Order: sequence, then C-alpha cells, then structure tokens
Amino acid sequence: MQRWRILYGDPDTGGELPPPLEDALASGVPLQRPSSLAVRRAALFAALRRAVPNERVIQAMERVPRERFVPEAYRQFAYDDEALPIAEGQTISQPHIVAMMTAALDLRGTEKVLEIGTGSGYQAAVLSHLAARVVTVERIAGLAQHAQGLLAALGIANVEVHHTPAGLGWPQEAPYDAIIVTAGSPRVPQALLRQLAPGGRMVIPVGPHGGQDLLLIHNQDGNPITRNLGPCRFVPLIAPEAWSG
Repeated sequence: MQRWRILYGDPDTGGELPPPLEDALASGVPLQRPSSLAVRRAALFAALRRAVPNERVIQAMERVPRERFVPEAYRQFAYDDEALPIAEGQTISQPHIVAMMTAALDLRGTEKVLEIGTGSGYQAAVLSHLAARVVTVERIAGLAQHAQGLLAALGIANVEVHHTPAGLGWPQEAPYDAIIVTAGSPRVPQALLRQLAPGGRMVIPVGPHGGQDLLLIHNQDGNPITRNLGPCRFVPLIAPEAWSG
C-alpha cells in the first residue's frame, strides 16, 4: 500500500514536499503552474471522488477555498494533491489525506468534533460543513491566531480555536462524538479516549517516528475497537502521553 504524505511538517526536517517545491525553495526561483487554478481544482476533485467514495465529504471540501489557507506564493499549487508550506515551518494537509480521514469519522451533521492540531485551519473548515460544532486546538500560538482570523473571515461560525501549549485535547468540552489527530503518537493517549463519547470515533496515527499506522478507533460502550486504515507518516505529536518536545 502506498505510504501517505504527512499532514503537518517542517520541510527541513520531515515534511515531504514534491520535488518542484523543494527545488524552488532551495533556489528562490518563482513558482509557476501552467494550467489554471480552476482546471487544477476540477482535476483534483475528480480524482478524490474516485479515491474516496464519500460525496458528502468531497462536497464539503469543494466549499472550502484551499487557496486561502496557503501563502500567496503557493496558491497556484493549492489544488495539487500535495502538502504545501504554511507559516511556522508547518504544512497544509494533502487533500487526499483530508478526505480519507474525514470520511472515516462518518459524520452526519449533528456531532461535536475535536481536532488536535489546527495548523492552517483547513481541516477545521472542512469539518465545519459536516458537523454541528468543531473544537480545534493548536500548540503554536501564531498558527492558532491566524487560523481563527481566517475562519472568521470566511464566515465559519461553528469552529472554536484554542491555543494549548500544554495538555492534550480540550477536556472542558468533552465528550466529543469524533476526534481527529493530525500528528503521530507512539500510543493511543488515554486522555483522548477519555474525551471520546460512547459510540464516538477517533482517527489517529500511531507508531514510531519513521512511520505509523493510521488507526480508526470506535468507542463501543467504553471498549475501544480499533481498525487499521493503513501505513502513514506524520510528524510527532508533542503532548503528554505522546512525544516530548
């Protein structure tokens, strides 16, 4: 099975950027994309519909202007199926990963969702069109502030962004019907299981630094049932019960 690209990462230490972007970052040459953004967008969503057969998720992603969540220099690449650099040495999620992980949560529109790792705010924006309420936490203050402003500018009112330099999750609002984790942990943190409602679902990458398994955990009356969705590679989750900073 193909190994998926990471969601968030430092391009110098672990982020997997496509070769043209790596070359441009090294050379400083302005980036150019020959086809129009509209053409790239149509091609991306056609490919996502083949890869992730969940029309509700794909339509939610179509409602979110991904180009607003990347720096201006990279907006012509916004609809490539690649991770792209954002601020603080991080990246915006690969669209295929967003679609796949979101579909695994099986959201119906009434849920309260917790996201671990706000990043650009793109994943939270997608979730906002699929759930009743989204609580997203980010340990980097600049990212949390920028994401909050961008989500507000887009008129997204059902997402709460919290800066959490320590701790794991947002227990003040627990339990959550779904939890999505955007960094790899060596184990499934008990703190997150305690925040997952009965019947709830959690998607989390679990394993060593070099590569993880993407796990879907279903809380069946306090008994976590785990399904392996396949291999992946994420940057470390810096938090209690995970990796130290």
